[in-house]
Amino acid sequence: MNLFNVYPINPINIVKAQGSTVWDSEGNEYLDLYGGHAVISIGHTHPHYVQRITEQLNNIGFYSNSIEIPIQKQLAQQLGEVSGKEDYTLFLCNSGAEANENALKLASFHTGRKKVIAFTKAFHGRTSLAVAATDNPSIVAPVNQTDNVLFLPFNDEEALTKAFSEFGVEIAAVIIEGIQGVGGIREASVSFLKLIRSLCDQYGAVYIADSVQCGYGRTGNFYSHDYAGVDADIYSMAKGMGNGFPIGGIAIAPKFKASYGLLGTTFGGNHLACAAAVAVLDIIRQDNLVENAQTVGSYLIEELNKFDKVLEVRGRGLMIGIELPAELANVKKDLLLKNRIFTGEAKPNVIRILPALNITKEIADRFLTALDERLKA
Repeated sequence: MNLFNVYPINPINIVKAQGSTVWDSEGNEYLDLYGGHAVISIGHTHPHYVQRITEQLNNIGFYSNSIEIPIQKQLAQQLGEVSGKEDYTLFLCNSGAEANENALKLASFHTGRKKVIAFTKAFHGRTSLAVAATDNPSIVAPVNQTDNVLFLPFNDEEALTKAFSEFGVEIAAVIIEGIQGVGGIREASVSFLKLIRSLCDQYGAVYIADSVQCGYGRTGNFYSHDYAGVDADIYSMAKGMGNGFPIGGIAIAPKFKASYGLLGTTFGGNHLACAAAVAVLDIIRQDNLVENAQTVGSYLIEELNKFDKVLEVRGRGLMIGIELPAELANVKKDLLLKNRIFTGEAKPNVIRILPALNITKEIADRFLTALDERLKA
């Protein structure tokens, strides 16, 4: 049996990883500034992380949600403390798509409505409802297509106000990334997020803050939406949550009432996943990684803005997009093959930087030197 060929693959076999460094099967060393789509939040194979998972596995790795799992409650308590959302409740699942799927479903249950507002260039996942709210027709199968999702221009306050005036009593939720990742590192404005909050309050809709890629401390706030100074009703999270172990979740405002069977999952919140997530929060808090993301990220953005050939630098903290002219579309590939630095991209010519939250200024300088070399080549 062969693999179903759906991924364009770099011909590199990574066999070892430590911190922000990875090594291939031939012993070549690479700098990882992408973390597998913003997944590696505390660095590869962090000793505390490895220890917590190993200890948990030696006791019990899995049982279903039909029994008490105290480590789930520990995770919820720590997440509330670190995120500042202590009065919210936590539902655990396995991925970002599943988190957004459950967020949208919960919003519909809560309001009794069907319509969802999403935005141009949004990416919310590949499961049925999450992909229907994703602005990429090529990954929306016919069975996923629905008239219930209304796409509006990103950051367009007039269009949002008009949509609510027209469909307000039908709208179950507005879902928005604080900073669009796949969409090219585009940040929602403070006034736009405040308007979403205001309109959702006015019309009884649910504000869903998709924090799957832009959350978990990456931007210098725990949830990237926090910079707007308003609370969402539901925060979805996943990528940085387990540092590579599959886990996702939604933080749910107090106004939502749980009932048996309302949401559910077999693997979500299992012992191993929770051990991984607890370890991540331990390190985020112990090493002040949210503050580090802000400090090193600000330095990177300031230095990147000095490059003449860079058209625009977007983002916040350690979620950075570097837009290059079309003739420099090869730079991302050259950084990997010639400088051995992993970065990401957003089509057509945006390099995405999504490193571990504990990178140092020295690592940032190493990248800046390599980028300078590539831009002068």
